Amino acid sequence: MTGFALHLLRHGAPAMPGLLMGRTDGAPTCEGIAGCAAQAESLDFESLIASDLRRCRAAGEKIGRAAGLSLAIDPRWRELDFGDWDGRTARMIDREALGRFWDDPDANPPPGGECWSALVSRVSAAIADLAPVPTLVVTHGGAMRAALHILCGFEQRQTWAFDLPYASLLSLNVWPGERPSAQIARLCA
Repeated sequence: MTGFALHLLRHGAPAMPGLLMGRTDGAPTCEGIAGCAAQAESLDFESLIASDLRRCRAAGEKIGRAAGLSLAIDPRWRELDFGDWDGRTARMIDREALGRFWDDPDANPPPGGECWSALVSRVSAAIADLAPVPTLVVTHGGAMRAALHILCGFEQRQTWAFDLPYASLLSLNVWPGERPSAQIARLCA
């Protein structure tokens, strides 16, 4: 079975940086959109997908125009929903509650928000539905970490070892139908 390239591109800088922005539909900066477009210039992809939030969608639209591809919108590629914390800075949130969340986001989700396993479940479904062609997804840092967990078998805590600043690019090879351990074995072979 042949694999396909999956490029995950984090959205560019938002106009209101420093906030926990899960479902918050904050605007991106022009520089953030340009940074994403620059990352995509050297990529080879046949399919283009973006989260439905405008900080991803705007970059995806610009990339699609440049590549001559239509943009598919998939809300499953959204960031983790931070519930009551959404749109707030870390300083506005109880330090102990925030610490428990970062230590174990599945057992301690934000009040009214989404747990880690729910994010993993929806990103897993989105990955399973991808056509086996080179694909670029403009998404969020949390969704990219969930993809690393799903496709590479990293534990949730290990995914924090990856620095994923705005407009960062993560490229993986995906072998449809294989468990992460089999994919890792292929990477190491």
